[in-house]
Parts: sequence; C-alpha cells; structure tokens
Amino acid sequence: MTYLEQEIATQPDDWAAVVARLPLVADLLPRRGERVATIGCGTSWFMGQAYAVLRESLGQGVTDAFAASEHQLARGYDRVVVITRSGTTSEVIEVVEALNAAGTPHVAIVATAGTAVARSATSTILLPEVDEQSVVQTRFATTVLALLRASLGESLDAAIADARAVLAEGDDTAYAGLLDVEQVSFLGRGWTVGLANEAALKLRESVQFWAEAYPAMEYRHGPISIAAPGRATWAIGDVPEGLAEQVRATGAHFEHRDIDPMAELVRLHRYCVARAKAAGINPDEPRNLTRSIILDDAT
Repeated sequence: MTYLEQEIATQPDDWAAVVARLPLVADLLPRRGERVATIGCGTSWFMGQAYAVLRESLGQGVTDAFAASEHQLARGYDRVVVITRSGTTSEVIEVVEALNAAGTPHVAIVATAGTAVARSATSTILLPEVDEQSVVQTRFATTVLALLRASLGESLDAAIADARAVLAEGDDTAYAGLLDVEQVSFLGRGWTVGLANEAALKLRESVQFWAEAYPAMEYRHGPISIAAPGRATWAIGDVPEGLAEQVRATGAHFEHRDIDPMAELVRLHRYCVARAKAAGINPDEPRNLTRSIILDDAT
C-alpha cells in the first residue's frame, strides 16, 4: 500500500479530531468582520480559495486568497492565514518575514514543527498528526479546510459521514465510468471552485494525467469544446441548470454526486490511486516534484 492510500484513508477521523480541537485554537483564527487574506502555494492556495469564498458568503468579512508569490497584501488586511504543510517553502517564508516586519497579525497552519514558518509566525497551529510522507498532499489540506470551515460555524458531520461512505464503497461503483477516460475537466461553483482546482492538480501530480478545472458557468465559454467521447466532466458541488445535459450531448461522461464537496474530493483521491495503479505509476513520487519548493537565494 502506498503512503498516499494510507493517508487518504484517515481523513474522516482527521476531520473529526480537528473539529474537536477547535476550541483550543479558535482565538488564533480570523474573527467575524475582520478583513482577511490567505496565503499558500499549490494545494494550500486552493484550500485558501475555498475558505475565502465560504467566509465571504457567510457574511463574516472580506476574504482574499493569494498564491504566496502573487500576493497583494499591501491592500491592507487585519489578519492573514498562512497555510503550508512543510513550513519550508521559500515564497511562504518571505511572506511571513514581510508580515512580521509590518506587524500584521497572522497565523500559520503547519504540519511540521520546528520549521522556518512554524518558528517565525506570530501564531502557529501545528497539525503534525496529519503530516504526510507522500509528496502529494491530501489529508493535511482537507484537515486544514475542515478546521477553517468549523471556525466559520459550519457542521462537519455530513462531510465526515459522506467521506466514510466514500472510503467504504467498492471499486466497482466508486469511480464507475471514469477509469478509461483520457481527460477530465473539473467544475466548481462558489467555494468549490478551489476544490475543482485542487482535484485537477491531484490528477496531474499523482498520475501525470490531463486534467483541467474551471468555474462551472465559465465552462460553457470555450472549455466545453474539448468535451468528447472518451473524456469526462466532473462537477463538485452545485451544477448549473442544463449543464449536465450539454456535456452528455457531446458524448462525454458527466460525473456528479450530491454529497459534501470535501467528501467528493476524497473520492477523487481514490480515483487518483486507481489510475496510478493502472498506469504503473508510484503516486507518492510525482515526476519533477519534491515535498517543498526551496529556491536558491540567487533565484
């Protein structure tokens, strides 16, 4: 069994545990009404995207999500949430240094203790229990999002139950109709746009597979042109009226389940493992990738 498989399997329990821990760390997280930014790279950025949309949609304050290398923190924020599994990514370290110099309140959510970000952030929430040996992130990212969703007052009970059901499901139905497709486009709406971005990234990382992601309504504005027999469109969360029928009319497979979007991401994780096995690829060691991107000073 790969590390990825082992780490995928713990997610429902990880979410339940972090929700139970929320009272101990709630004071470190954004308060209602604060102007907030999230910072991350790759998967961490996409979790920030999901949280940002959720927080604004619940009326808790302006929230932006930035890739660490493309942030606009000069706009001014009351608090910044920094998400980094390793705590060693160069761009994130630079942001934390700038936040410290500016005196901007911030909290870093990190898996690995003793790393540069964990040491230097003004506040740190450590989640070592969901650290990962696979280069490909799964449980750390979803557990961070579970914590952030719970901090907004959301119940994670349905997400946890749905994820457990997904993990218990047989291979014959978990991703039926998807094993032989040559391409997948992921669609999201609102906060699940970030999850669609993450789903496509997971397939690219773990399987070296052609996958894209779009806001669901934007899919009609060009990207639907690649839909065809032998390809799939996978919607996470709400589906715009008529879109499923449009996709099916192209001959492409349309995939959607009415379950919590985080649980649907767990199903995607299982799909990644299945596709990697079929391709003879080790999903723990993605081509050209390492656990943390550390740039030389001259870069």
